[in-house]
Amino acid sequence: MSVNWQDIAFSFLGGLGLFLFSIKYMGDGLQQAAGDKLRFYIDKYTSNPFLGVLIGIVMTALIQSSSGVTVIVVGLVSAGLLSLRQAIGIVMGANIGTTVTSFMIGFKLGDYALPVIFLGAAFLFFTSNKKLNNLGRILFGVGGIFFALNLMGDAVEPLKSVTAFKDYLATLGDRPIMGVIIGSGLTMLIQSSAATIGILQSLYSGGLLDLQGALPILFGDNIGTTITAVLAALGSNIAAKRVAGA
Repeated sequence: MSVNWQDIAFSFLGGLGLFLFSIKYMGDGLQQAAGDKLRFYIDKYTSNPFLGVLIGIVMTALIQSSSGVTVIVVGLVSAGLLSLRQAIGIVMGANIGTTVTSFMIGFKLGDYALPVIFLGAAFLFFTSNKKLNNLGRILFGVGGIFFALNLMGDAVEPLKSVTAFKDYLATLGDRPIMGVIIGSGLTMLIQSSAATIGILQSLYSGGLLDLQGALPILFGDNIGTTITAVLAALGSNIAAKRVAGA
């Protein structure tokens, strides 16, 4: 059986692009739904470390980027608007909040993706209510995420017949350092740990990658997501650099 590499590449990259767009679009809808309340809660509640963790979780769930939250916190610390003690709680919460999308995409909801996309589009284009418009953005993004996962999964399906590709993935369990490098590099490249996890899920559900091979890539993914924050802290004060390294 011959493999059409162009079809695989186009389908996979298209799915990845839709996945990244959907995460961003869902985050935009959540942010607009939250409005200025989030800023108020940050100022009011971050003095308590436990509440700071909750703020970090909520912020990351809203903007769908733990790196983005950490960069914001680094900027606030650098400007003297947050103390190191307040910032650490938010960063811890961001690291917890980044699992929300990963947990969500673990569900097999691809069969319902298109109806959810339609429902989101209906709220967007056929209502003038701002809250329903924001709900439409959220639903459209959620549906897009699961539809994109289906696209990526279908794209890698033909690779089951490519012995060399299967053999290489099979060796990752015995070469964890290579897996860490791949995970870090991929996350640094696309600036989304959730997208890396989505790719891993597609390979795993397609039977191309086992758990032993996926774990080092996942570990590298967590390393790669810190690079943006480290870069943001360059040239900042010591407290901001400590936040980036947290």
